[in-house]
Amino acid sequence: MPDLQSGGDFASVYQLRCREPAFAYRLNQFGRIQIKNIPQSQKRRLGSREEAAFLELLRTCDLLTRGVAQLLKTEDLSTTQYNVLRILRGSPEGLPCGEIASRMITRDPDVTRLLDRMENRGLISRSRDNKDRRTVIAWITPEGLKLLTRLDEPIQEVHRKQLGHLGSHRLSALTELLSVARAQVG
Repeated sequence: MPDLQSGGDFASVYQLRCREPAFAYRLNQFGRIQIKNIPQSQKRRLGSREEAAFLELLRTCDLLTRGVAQLLKTEDLSTTQYNVLRILRGSPEGLPCGEIASRMITRDPDVTRLLDRMENRGLISRSRDNKDRRTVIAWITPEGLKLLTRLDEPIQEVHRKQLGHLGSHRLSALTELLSVARAQVG
């Protein structure tokens, strides 16, 4: 049974994990428990394990992303821009814009505009491919590399603070589980 506060609205809700009705409890001004039925429309639906896992993933992803986004904000960089810079650092010869889009963690519907902003800041350069003029190749500039180098250690520190408490075995298991889940969806 939940902790009961004296007075106030029916705030403490206790729902049984069976087909019994849900109730709200509160203490009245005399310290007696009052019970109120909760209408079916206000009851929480109990979902599947898959749904619970999905929601936990979303919540966790949101929290973890906020920590990284805060750090990137100090450099006036979005998580999507950071992702592009990391992709291009791994391909110093450059990549076609379509390939960058396919490698991104979160899809950006307007990669061209994203790359325009990054090029205006001097973080990347683009040019037409000599062999196929329809293809635009983008690569990271020395300024983009400097920015990534400056961010490498602070980003790693954020990751250590967020996930280091799990230890290497749990992190390996988590990484494997997430990889298996992603392979079945992909």
